[in-house]
Amino acid sequence: MDKEEEQKSIRNEFYDNVNMAPKELEEWLKTEESKSVGQDSGNGESIGHKSGKKIIAIKNKNKDQLTKSDYEHMKKVNSYVSRHTAQGPSSDRKDSPWRYSLMNWGHDPCKDDGC
Repeated sequence: MDKEEEQKSIRNEFYDNVNMAPKELEEWLKTEESKSVGQDSGNGESIGHKSGKKIIAIKNKNKDQLTKSDYEHMKKVNSYVSRHTAQGPSSDRKDSPWRYSLMNWGHDPCKDDGC
């Protein structure tokens, strides 16, 4: 697979995984629920919360504006969403730290299964 094909594959998976619009994600990141979950990145803000900000920036770019760093982050998002969707609770999914954490990474699992 050449670089262009690899980037297209990463982008397609990213846009499949990130099912929240930039404005929707921006509003979510302002909530206490968003700020209440995730591993601290070292400055009081969680890794997922920081990721959400990067996702907004990526989604607001055209594909020809995406950088190597953007693609690296998109791969990280794809990996996170894939791992964490598989680990969901069997009940009370809607108001769970599991969902809140995924939403920080731009993926609302309730859009897929209605919670």
